[in-house]
Order: sequence, then C-alpha cells, then structure tokens
Amino acid sequence: MYIVSTSRSSMATNQRSHKHFQLDANKLKRAQRLLRAKTQTEAIERALDLAISEHERNRLAVEANERFLKSDIEINDVYDTLTD
Repeated sequence: MYIVSTSRSSMATNQRSHKHFQLDANKLKRAQRLLRAKTQTEAIERALDLAISEHERNRLAVEANERFLKSDIEINDVYDTLTD
C-alpha cells in the first residue's frame, strides 16, 4: 500500500500548467488504483512526488556512503568473507 503525502511538494509550488500527454490508459488506471488517487491528475502528481522523493533518498544515501568511506573507519571481517 502506497500512501503519499503531497503537502510538501504541493505547497512548494502552487503553479499549475495545462499539459497534453499521450499515456498508456491501462498504466494510468493501474497507478491511480495503486496510489489510491481519486483522479488521473492526482495519480500523476503522486507518481511524480514518488519519483522526486526516491531521487532525494538516493542522493542522501550516496552522501552518507561517501561520508562513511571518507571517515577512515576500520572494518573487521569477523566471518572472513571479505577479500583484500
């Protein structure tokens, strides 16, 4: 079950623009059902919010990984499974 809060992204920009897209109708209906969106527009907005939040999570994970690697922490292979 995916429940996405759009309050942050919706509040950040209230500008709306009319766009015309040719989308796969079955894919749109499926996304609408999975995202529990009342309208197709809401489904598209939720999907965009998911893509944006996923990108942000990935960016933060990369930054955390870089900080970890730069920290010069010593890792002990207690199970002797890592190679040199």
